[in-house]
Amino acid sequence: MNDDFRRELGRAFDEMSGAPSPALSSRVRSSLAEAPERRGPFWIAGLAAAGIAALVIGVLFVGHPLSLGPRTAGPGVTTSPTPTSSQSTPAPSATPSATQSPAFVCSSGSSSFSSTGAPAVAFIDALRTGSHPGYERLTVEFKNGQPSSVEVTVQKGSTFTQSPSGQTVTLKGTNGILVTIHGADLHTDYSGSIDIFTGGNPSTQPLPKGLVEVRRVQDFEGVVQLALGVQGTVCYQATWLSNPSRLVIDVQTA
Repeated sequence: MNDDFRRELGRAFDEMSGAPSPALSSRVRSSLAEAPERRGPFWIAGLAAAGIAALVIGVLFVGHPLSLGPRTAGPGVTTSPTPTSSQSTPAPSATPSATQSPAFVCSSGSSSFSSTGAPAVAFIDALRTGSHPGYERLTVEFKNGQPSSVEVTVQKGSTFTQSPSGQTVTLKGTNGILVTIHGADLHTDYSGSIDIFTGGNPSTQPLPKGLVEVRRVQDFEGVVQLALGVQGTVCYQATWLSNPSRLVIDVQTA
């Protein structure tokens, strides 16, 4: 029996790579029928039957494999996509302000400037006013360098004394600033207006806050005085700029 079983098992393995042999089923039935009549223990026949059954299943699987479809996630389950690396783009920085308001001084009194190596006479060749966010600007430009000294004095009221006549004049506005320039000349190289209104026509329009009028009150013996009429509280800043040399006075409007 053992020899016959081994021969049957060998022939079955030889046929596993192809389609099942037509005589395979008859061989299996014959072996099962004859197994009890053969000599040998009973368990050997049972083992042989189990082995032949496993062999038949294996042959059928090889000859006709199952078609497996794609696996899908069950209800309530979501598949995560493959993560991709990304580089965050930095937020653009905020754009800085193009201009900044100057630091204003809001108090009475005076401030002064002096210069070494100044010319004998500094000739003023331009007086300009201009509006900026939060302040009005007066620019006094010098043709040949910075004068020897400048004094800026804040006063209550807008009435000034003209020199050398001694007569008084009242400017537009509620308060004033007197700019005294030593070693200067306003008539040799300057031909513009000596009474400048910054807020339009003061007779028909209400006065705005800040600088409203600039007027020459002295141009005599190397001393030039400019009177500034200011509407409201006087808050100002005075600075020097170069190339060309010029005095800049900013008066707050807010």
